[in-house]
Amino acid sequence: MSSVMISRDRQQRRGVTVLAVLLALSLAACGGNSGNRTIFPDDDRRETGRDAYDVASEGGVFGPGGLDIFGNNDTPADTAGGTGIGVNAFLWRASLDTVSFMPLSSADPFGGVIITDWYSPPESPEERFKVNVFILGRDLRADGVRARVFRQVNGGGTWKDAQVGDTTGIDLENAILTRARELRIAALN
Repeated sequence: MSSVMISRDRQQRRGVTVLAVLLALSLAACGGNSGNRTIFPDDDRRETGRDAYDVASEGGVFGPGGLDIFGNNDTPADTAGGTGIGVNAFLWRASLDTVSFMPLSSADPFGGVIITDWYSPPESPEERFKVNVFILGRDLRADGVRARVFRQVNGGGTWKDAQVGDTTGIDLENAILTRARELRIAALN
């Protein structure tokens, strides 16, 4: 009976050994270098004379203009919007001003997304609205902003989705664009 146990023990060891060898071979196949030499930053400096970690020669980590958070960059206001955010600053500020009566759920100035929380107007507490505003670029253009309006109606203690007027989103976009134009004119004066 002990010879049977020894035989099973050997089979298990062989199985584990075969599994380990197959695993090692599969991992070795994944990391194939195909004859290319790995270049480390020190190698780059020796071959080209420049340090790969020296980002100052390339204008910094955030590019030639850097990251201008406080509007101190010398870039004209109408090209960069005057700030270091990822979208047009006039559209961003105008969007925030336009939906300021609603509670904000999320605001991402680098991605250009503003999401409000549900808001019930005081004159109609049985309905509520939610707005998503998307700023699509760094230029102050009519097609640079999109607004989506959602509406729900309270029916028997539960909120149910309801229709929104066809022009509601467009009207909100137009209000944002009008405010953005006002902000741009004020910045130029």
